[in-house]
Amino acid sequence: MTPDNAVPPTTPEEALAIVRSRYAQPKLPGGSPAPMHVHEFDIGYLVYATFPPTTDATGQPRPSAPGGSKIVVAKHTGETVTVPNYPTEAAIALYRKQHQARRPNA
Repeated sequence: MTPDNAVPPTTPEEALAIVRSRYAQPKLPGGSPAPMHVHEFDIGYLVYATFPPTTDATGQPRPSAPGGSKIVVAKHTGETVTVPNYPTEAAIALYRKQHQARRPNA
């Protein structure tokens, strides 16, 4: 979580700027910045990096490396929360569940 004085984003670009100002930029294997994506939903923005698929010496695809996270920027507060690197809808569902558990009137 981030401080209560965070500025709420009003666009996906502002959400991405918040993430870039608070977190390290993910890198591709060659050292260049990984592309960042933003998925807007009703109560926030899911921000995550994407990495190209890798292949072995025979050209067969390798599984993705385990771990990683995605970041949710809350629309009403600008608060950032990390969630596991789940598929988009699963990451949003987990955030909703965590968000509801934190709300005193939930």
